[in-house]
Amino acid sequence: MASSRYDGVQITLHWLMALLILSAFGLALYINTLPLSPVKFKLYAYHKWLGISVLLLVLVRLAWRLRRGVPPPLAGQPAWQRKAAAGTHHLLYLLMVALPLVGWAMSSAKGFPVVLFGLIPLPDFVPRDPDLGDRLKLVHMLLAYGLIGLVGLHALAALKHQFVDRDGTLRRMLPQRD
Repeated sequence: MASSRYDGVQITLHWLMALLILSAFGLALYINTLPLSPVKFKLYAYHKWLGISVLLLVLVRLAWRLRRGVPPPLAGQPAWQRKAAAGTHHLLYLLMVALPLVGWAMSSAKGFPVVLFGLIPLPDFVPRDPDLGDRLKLVHMLLAYGLIGLVGLHALAALKHQFVDRDGTLRRMLPQRD
């Protein structure tokens, strides 16, 4: 990739996934405040839809990244920042794959099928096992807090580059104005 900017597909996927991740996390926090009810089960279904959508989109995003590459680092950026950014991105991708897979496995273990958009039943990821489901629930929660923390760190770093360093890093991931 010769450009110093990400392409339109990469930018769209980045911001769409950010919206989905924040929505899924916020929805999960809200669901946990609700008593057991049909509304709670409906919101769980929406949460699962968001999670599976993130999983599918991250696979598209990784394939696009392999095909297109990424822009080179900005000139003058310290090596430790390049390494920290690369490590953070790798961990973000790992969590964007692991978190929905663990959630899907948790639903399967607890005996609650995942039906994408209420139309496409997904196969059970693991056999029904309530004890395993409880353990996976804890792992899912820890991964979710890890992902949201990393997303926050990523956003703070982007804002630091924009307003402190003023180096154009954030502009590379914003839609281009004509």
